[in-house]
Amino acid sequence: MRNSLPQLPSYESAMEALSSLIRQKRRGEMVSAISKEEKLVKMRKYIEILGVGECVKKLKIIHVAGTKGKGSTCTFCEAILRECGLRTGLFTSPHLIDVRERFRINGLDISEDKFLQYFWACWTQLKENVTEHLPMPALFQFLTLLAFKIFIDEEVDVAIIEVGLGGTYDSTNVIEEPIVCGITSLGMDHMEILGDSLGMIASHKAGILKPQVPAFTVPQLPEAMDVIQKKARELMVPLEVAEPLDVKKLDGLKLGMSGDHQFVNSGLAVSLCKCWLQRTGNWERMFLNGFKGAKIPAAFLRGLSTANLSGRAQIVYDCYTPSFHSTTQSDNSNGDLVFYLDGAHSPESMEACASWFSSVVKGNHKSLNCFRAKTMDRDSGNDDPVEVPQEAESTKLSKQILLFNCMEVRDPHILLPRLVNTCASSGVHFSKALFVPTMSTYSKVSSGNSVTPSDNISKDLSWQLNLQRLWEKVMHGKDGISSFY
Repeated sequence: MRNSLPQLPSYESAMEALSSLIRQKRRGEMVSAISKEEKLVKMRKYIEILGVGECVKKLKIIHVAGTKGKGSTCTFCEAILRECGLRTGLFTSPHLIDVRERFRINGLDISEDKFLQYFWACWTQLKENVTEHLPMPALFQFLTLLAFKIFIDEEVDVAIIEVGLGGTYDSTNVIEEPIVCGITSLGMDHMEILGDSLGMIASHKAGILKPQVPAFTVPQLPEAMDVIQKKARELMVPLEVAEPLDVKKLDGLKLGMSGDHQFVNSGLAVSLCKCWLQRTGNWERMFLNGFKGAKIPAAFLRGLSTANLSGRAQIVYDCYTPSFHSTTQSDNSNGDLVFYLDGAHSPESMEACASWFSSVVKGNHKSLNCFRAKTMDRDSGNDDPVEVPQEAESTKLSKQILLFNCMEVRDPHILLPRLVNTCASSGVHFSKALFVPTMSTYSKVSSGNSVTPSDNISKDLSWQLNLQRLWEKVMHGKDGISSFY
């Protein structure tokens, strides 16, 4: 069957085509934009061109907006419902390495072959129908349309859709009849677009609520909660506040994504999934006894414990660095290198990131040694973990090194001190800081196979130098060239 498909242009050709849809060359840059209302009007026209309007209405959607945690919440939902035996589709943003990360079918990124098949089908249809007044859609509009196409043709049972930015005028808000809506934690972000108050931001997020469609949110600051509740009353939306998940209900399991903030996201996901199952007639069929004694169903527990989303409180072990095999390393260093990765970019998420890092780095010695022992033992065919004696850990010398970057539209004067001070309050201190340039570019969509530019020497490092000076002020209260750079 696969051999009968016509030869499609290369994956890199698709990336070049996608890149041509980027209207802004830098984030925050103003473009000759259409009105916000007109954007959704054009989205509906694009849907009509693709001939998927009625099919989009039939998708059984969980629609999620928010400032923090919406990607994690969507990922928890996908894992839970997949463990319930449903065929799942997940659309999230942004991607880290490859654009295909945004489209998951049954927990896996869409294959390159299928991506190309759906991509060029959409591209060709839209390209053949562009006019002076209806140009090709902008990047996120196209990706949203592509998600609808993929989920329809892949015949998913449930589509979990994460809002891109805001809510009211987001490209995903052409969804008219979702099964249930969710609003995650709100905070101050994208203020150049959504407004400079929490109430204004909440108004945009609440824009995804639909008349009489159940919705769930998490505990919010009063300014945000008042706006959400007012919108819900206007639309006669049954709105409930999902409490953070009680760790005791996990039956000794750990959440698939680390950090205390994930108990908030997972609690919301549990409520969204239960509501979705009830409204689609699946709850009674799958769980005759419901939440017996407030006990979470086993399928939910499996989903919560296996959910995974790269770049969110992610730990990457590098046990193959040259120093690991070095015969000259000191007695106080075993050469282990561990990366703790998180994409925090708002003050609140930066604090959550620092709290997570501080808590896990304190247990680094034990967890790392256990990991290495288990890995080496797995090579011999034994899957049982091997505990490393506590005495073996006492000679380890551990240093925390910060690799930091943020876009120029962010305020590092808020983000960097919040990170450093939160870590310091837990007794975790950085011995060095490296302020790294951005390898990707805002004006080009790349893939995992894209060639990394080799012209880093000629890059403008003025922004990194500004971050370096800020670091000096935070750490030492002085200006000048830092020995940490």
